[in-house]
Amino acid sequence: MYSKIIGVGHYVPENVVTNHDLMKFVDTSDEWIQERTGIKERRWFNPEKDTVANMATRATQLALTRAGIAANQIELIVFATITPDYFFPGSGVLLQRELGLAGIPALDIRNACSGFIYGLSTADAYIRAGIHKTVLVVGAEIQSSALDKTTAGRSTNVIFADGAGAAILQATDKEPGVLTTHLHADGNYAEELYVKDPGSSRKIRLSKDIVENDSFKVYMNGNGVFKHAVVRFEEVINEALAATGKSTEDIDLFIPHQANLRISQFVQRKLNLPDSKVFNNIMHYGNTTAASIPIAMSEAWEQGKLNPGDLLCIAAFGSGYTWASALINW
Repeated sequence: MYSKIIGVGHYVPENVVTNHDLMKFVDTSDEWIQERTGIKERRWFNPEKDTVANMATRATQLALTRAGIAANQIELIVFATITPDYFFPGSGVLLQRELGLAGIPALDIRNACSGFIYGLSTADAYIRAGIHKTVLVVGAEIQSSALDKTTAGRSTNVIFADGAGAAILQATDKEPGVLTTHLHADGNYAEELYVKDPGSSRKIRLSKDIVENDSFKVYMNGNGVFKHAVVRFEEVINEALAATGKSTEDIDLFIPHQANLRISQFVQRKLNLPDSKVFNNIMHYGNTTAASIPIAMSEAWEQGKLNPGDLLCIAAFGSGYTWASALINW
């Protein structure tokens, strides 16, 4: 038994924040942001309308429509996010509630930028084991509410954004859709990209000092992340190719995690892939962490860049550090 992706969908908030909008409260410029990240605009959530769970619901509903199945056929939810609506429980059960699927299991994954591929691998394993036949994998984030929206936070507030993407996997006894997945982590670099608080090991989980010191906001060592990312991306992609006997020439479309356009372009050059075989949308959506790959998959499909029989390669690197890849026969 194998798994295949039968539907993808996405949702992004209506609130568009351009680089020129950021210039109103951050000492930056459109040229500075685009040169370093490739981003022109991003989406930030509307607190009166958007939650992680209901954005995931909208993405799921689109994926269900495209797959041509009803929500009650879903047997397991795997929800990747580092920004759940509550400290606990995870947003998986909230999505389950919104879809009206009481009783089915909901699993939450906190692997940041690699979260969707970790979720995809988990869903694939459940299906291959014969435990479930139809699994929903979602990546959704609201990061804008944790950003330092001052010049001091310029290394992160120009990058991170909000959105949701979903993929539905279903069992097949024919040719596998998900050919291989590869997951890695190295906790020695956990503090290079993280949000420190509120952490349960503090004497007081949320104190005045924590608020004043901004330790609940995103910290990133940008140079460190870039240096590790370009190495790990190439490694984990080659690992997937070797496992399946494929080469870079066999890839029809490469969708990297939308961390930074410069990282994606560096990896593209290392793999010697033409522009026609790489899909990037970070220029419009910023870095939506676990949501970035499924959002890009959904957009690529609706733009006709993913067709039956295509070999899709996805890869991610991020906080943890964690990194992952997958090869998918579309």
